This record gives sequence, C-alpha cells and structure tokens, in this order.
Amino acid sequence: MTLTQREREIVDLLRVDPLLDAAALAERLATTKASVAVHLSHLAKKGVILGRGYVLRPDRQSVVVVGGANMDIKAHSRDPAVLRTSNPGAAVTSPGGVGRNIAENLARLGSPTHLVAPVGRDAFGEELVAATRQAGVVVDHVVTTDDPTGTYLAVMDADGELLVAVSNMASTDNLTVRQLAGARDLIAHCDLLVVEGNIPPAPAVWLLDYATACGVAVVIDPVSVAKAAALAPALTPERPVLALTPNQDELAAIVGRRVPHTSASVAKAAREVHDLGVRHVWVRRGLAGSTLSSLDDGGRVIVTHFPAPHTQVVDVTGAGDAMTAAFVHALLRRDSPATAAAFGQMAAALTVASPETVRPDMSARLVDAELRAAKENA
Repeated sequence: MTLTQREREIVDLLRVDPLLDAAALAERLATTKASVAVHLSHLAKKGVILGRGYVLRPDRQSVVVVGGANMDIKAHSRDPAVLRTSNPGAAVTSPGGVGRNIAENLARLGSPTHLVAPVGRDAFGEELVAATRQAGVVVDHVVTTDDPTGTYLAVMDADGELLVAVSNMASTDNLTVRQLAGARDLIAHCDLLVVEGNIPPAPAVWLLDYATACGVAVVIDPVSVAKAAALAPALTPERPVLALTPNQDELAAIVGRRVPHTSASVAKAAREVHDLGVRHVWVRRGLAGSTLSSLDDGGRVIVTHFPAPHTQVVDVTGAGDAMTAAFVHALLRRDSPATAAAFGQMAAALTVASPETVRPDMSARLVDAELRAAKENA
C-alpha cells in the first residue's frame, strides 16, 4: 500500500494521539480542515484507519473475532444444596462468551485483536466492554442491541458439580447481517477472521462470502453439536475456509454421520471436510489429544496426532476458546499448522490448570516456555 507524504504525516500524528479530529490535524499541519478530511477519507478506504477515534491498522498482523459475548454468573452452595429453597453460598460474575474469550486470549498472546459481538444497553454490557478493552481487545465495533446482554447462570453444589444452568443469548441469537455492516471495512482489511458458531446462519454465511470476496482467511470454531449442524450447509468449496476446529462430536455433526473414537475414523471424516473447502481440520479429542488433518499446496493430506499434555485439571471452562485463540495466534506469526496446533493444545492445558476462564497471565512466552519444558522432559 502506498501513502502520500501528507497521509504519512497524518498517520504519524494519529499514532501519537488517535483522538485528534480533522480541525486539530489541520492546525498541526498548517492546512485546511477540508483538505485533511479528504486525506482521512483516503486513509479509511486504504484500510489504514479502521474505526472511530481514528483507530489505525496495527503494524503487526491483526485478527477480527465475530461471535458472542456474555456475562457468566457462577453460584456455589456452601453446603449440599437443598432444592426449592434458599441455600447459603457465594456468587461471582466474570466476562464470558466464546467469541469474547477467544478475543481476550488472542490479545493476551500478543495479536492485535478486534471483537465484533452484540451487547445490550445495560450494566452488564458496559462491564463486558470495559473488561474486554482492559484486556487489550479493541472493542470499537461491538454491536449495541436492544436485547439484554447475554448471561449464563450456573449453580454448583458444594462438591462443584453443576446443579442447573440457565442461559439467555438472545442478543447473539438475533444478530443480523445489517448489524455487522459497520464492521465491513474492518473485516476487509484484517489478516484473519475468526467466526464462532453461536452467531446465526445468515450472518455466518454473509461473513464467509464477504471474507472470500476480500481474500481474508477464515478460521471457524463450531462451538457445539447443534451449532455445527446448523453451520454445515455454509461450508462449500466456493467459500474456502483456512481452518475448522471442531471436537469429535461436532465433526460428526458436520459430516452428518457417527464418527467412531479412533484416529483413523477421525482422519477419514476430516478428509470429507476438506472436500467442503476447508484446508486444515483440527479435531479436539479430550484425553486422546487432538488430530490435525491438513491439505498441502499439492493437494496431499497430512495427518498429525498430538497427545494431550500432562496437566492438573482445575476447571475445563474456556479451554477450547484458548485452544482456538492460540492456534490462530501461531498461524499469524507464521508457525506451521502442526506447530500452531501444538501451541494451541498447550494453551488449553494451561487454561484447565487455572480457575479462570481466561488465564490473566496467558502469554506467548508462557506457552512457548511450557512447550520447551515438555519437550525436554519427554
């Protein structure tokens, strides 16, 4: 991309102070406000300016995550719970949602990350946006809706077992293509787009079509069996996908048949997904580790199996989100798909060893160090 001398001067000023308006820029450059407005328009069309407040495209490769954001509310009974009455205990709230969690992990790993997710005009929405921004995610393109911010309420017994959970994801379930229109330029100029399966089929199809038209690589996290089945019709060779990250049950939903729990069966089903235009199929298999099936440039299928890293399980919540985020981060830094999968699997192991859904100390340096240690102890 070629910038004029004046455009470079404007970019330099905005990197120092992104909140400068056209009048302030004109004053510093000793030119007119109208002239600056024309240059700003050209910078937006070139993808250098990405959002309100003159958010600049980062020098490093950037990723956009489109998906759900919600507030998690976890209540723990102090003693064995008695149903249909009040039980003493404690409750905590924390930001959640698959898309939001992936975005936070990516930002903590060091990838410049934008989140596009629906939130309500309520206190939970404000808290979610503020916490996500504090974690390093750019939230300028969060979609504000009239639906309440999504919530996931879980009640656990004294031994930690789930008693009941109630979710309200109306804001994500009702997401429309029109609501995503404001992120068109952002998506068109990103290096990689992550789409998670909680968004409805219509905007998911639009995102895949738009990314294809713009030449933007896409990674899809199917999220659940039901969401994977709904997403399956959108997968066609006309909408190429860089990577799909299902677990084994989600893989079965995509291919429309049962997939036995063997490496050979998983690899066979992954080949069917390659025929749908997906280059890398990375299947999470729990204690059995994971299987990566990749098409090389010559059309040859390469299958790699990864054993699960040894770790102490504290809470499995958020492990899949960390796995996807770390895989994407490693691909963006030009790791091979197999190296990226190993990186993602280690990030998941570090997450299940933490009580937090997103580890606050998650970093690329931490994951790389754990990978080195595991290799030395093998």
